[in-house]
Amino acid sequence: MSTDAVPVDQDLLGTYIQELGAIGETPEGMYRFQYDDAWQRARDTLLTWIDEAGLDGRVDAVGNVFGRLPGSGDGVVLTGSHVDTVPSGGKYDGALGVVGGLAALAALRSHGTPTTTLEVVALCEEESSRFPANFFGTRALLGLVAPDEPERLRDRDGVTMAEAMRRAGLDPGLVADAERHDLRAFLELHVEQGRVLADEAVDIGLVEVIPAIAWETITVHGRQDHAGATPMDLRRDALQAAAQMTREITALVEQEGRPAVVTAGRWTVEPGQPSVVPGLARFSLDLRHPDLAVRDRLLDGVHRICATVAERHGVVVDVVRDKDEEPATMDAGLLDVCRDAAERCGASWRRMPSGAGHDSQLMASRVPTAMVFVPSVEGRSHTPAEFTSLLDCARGASVLASALHRLAY
Repeated sequence: MSTDAVPVDQDLLGTYIQELGAIGETPEGMYRFQYDDAWQRARDTLLTWIDEAGLDGRVDAVGNVFGRLPGSGDGVVLTGSHVDTVPSGGKYDGALGVVGGLAALAALRSHGTPTTTLEVVALCEEESSRFPANFFGTRALLGLVAPDEPERLRDRDGVTMAEAMRRAGLDPGLVADAERHDLRAFLELHVEQGRVLADEAVDIGLVEVIPAIAWETITVHGRQDHAGATPMDLRRDALQAAAQMTREITALVEQEGRPAVVTAGRWTVEPGQPSVVPGLARFSLDLRHPDLAVRDRLLDGVHRICATVAERHGVVVDVVRDKDEEPATMDAGLLDVCRDAAERCGASWRRMPSGAGHDSQLMASRVPTAMVFVPSVEGRSHTPAEFTSLLDCARGASVLASALHRLAY
């Protein structure tokens, strides 16, 4: 590292990663969902660490946790990520951006008072694992949460978000109070969740664009019949039609090549009995590409495939759009700052797209935003096998600290 780099305390960061990673950990992976007991323990633990680091801690109206290093001038440079997890997730997704940002501010505190206030945030929700909340923490900061959302959104057990907020000590009637107008920039440290950096032995990824994402629910209505008495040529099997759709959709996206990706990860089959020809099959579709025109062209192909296969099998298909996100371009000036920080830290780097969606894609619509990736071993993520070495975590946090120093001092 050069003399103007800002190294973080690697041992402290390792402690943060392991202790936060133990909150909500089960033999099947991480389960830390918005406002649940594990989420509340994580919030309280972070507030303790923020105080120990000499920062000013607070929790806003929706449960975003902040650690503040006050500056002498106006505006705030914010860093951080989310603290919730996917079901059976890992301990690095989201969490590294939170504890890496905390370690960065702890290191910067010894450099005196910044000219611009620095804050680290643990955003209350990003994964939609409990509620269909869709970046709730970031949307609250940007004033994009509708007043009725806490009463309207429910989890799988029928609990409203408002009820969950009250149990976590929050007032659902005050969500508008979380809106911020003082943010000047946002930097997010994150594990790559893919294998580009690991395969190429590159230390740091500088994200240029976050992909356009479309989620759809595709429902196939066939005819429920007896499995033994209905000849194969007379069946209208909803599952077989749906399976054929996904095979052809997958072939379409494979033919497009990288970085196009598609996933059919959630399935419902009814009535779901061994002796009954399925009368209904429903599956989710997740389609991503950093170029919106390419994504939409692929979606048109998906819909043609569904219609053609449905006609061939004598079934009816319905398609519902659940999510439609445009690509987000990161700020070129901030990426240059992060590149310089990587070089000062002696880290190799490359520019790259993100395969996953992140809070940064929404933040970029309002404030200059940049993302810094560190390698994921074997590209694993959204699994208990998710792992990034402590050396890579500390290197990424040091790059973050060095970039924040350039921006705020």
